[in-house]
Amino acid sequence: MDKYEDFISTVSHELRTPLTSIRGFSQTMLESWDKISDSDKKKFLKIIEEQSVRLINLVENMLFTATNFILKDVALKPCVEAVVSVLKNRYPTRVFKIDISEKLPAVLADKDKLHQVLTNLIENAAKYSDSDITISAAQVQNLISIKVTDTGIGIDEKDYEKIFEKFSRVDNPLTRKTEGSGLGLYITKNIVEQMNGQINVTSGAGLTTFEVRLPISNLEARVRCSQ
Repeated sequence: MDKYEDFISTVSHELRTPLTSIRGFSQTMLESWDKISDSDKKKFLKIIEEQSVRLINLVENMLFTATNFILKDVALKPCVEAVVSVLKNRYPTRVFKIDISEKLPAVLADKDKLHQVLTNLIENAAKYSDSDITISAAQVQNLISIKVTDTGIGIDEKDYEKIFEKFSRVDNPLTRKTEGSGLGLYITKNIVEQMNGQINVTSGAGLTTFEVRLPISNLEARVRCSQ
């Protein structure tokens, strides 16, 4: 089985769990509506909503990874702002801080897939910590370093590599009460590497930072060479 077939098999397996939950709770409500209390109806509908969001995220990740990559010049700050504007509605209690200069060179990336990478990382920070999230970026030689930082519970150094593996989740009080497939970071790493980038995580002193490094656009490189 090649890498693509393995990926499709993995995600297909994970799709069954939210679908089964959605179907089960929907059937229960349809068949026993008059016997279910209002509080239970709200609880069941909340589960259906949560599983629907999980299903949408899985499908989006699968589609973004399975399709061809079209690398072009992408301005980073507007892309981050678009992601944050959506996540603000989903996580109204979080404060998202963007620290990215308008003068930062463009990155060479697939815009839609970069959007998905940013969504995965920023939403993870919002889901698995109860702190503010900072998204920053800076030029490091011929790369752009993008960092998503939170002040949540943190990640043990022994888990740095593990969290990018399939079905892996860090065990802490926040992850225990937040459902997830364990595929988000695995898929994110796959996308980043297909855009000729790298991803890593560091955690300590009350801060956890996921860093993605992507090449500066060819246009920016040509301009610098001509100066």
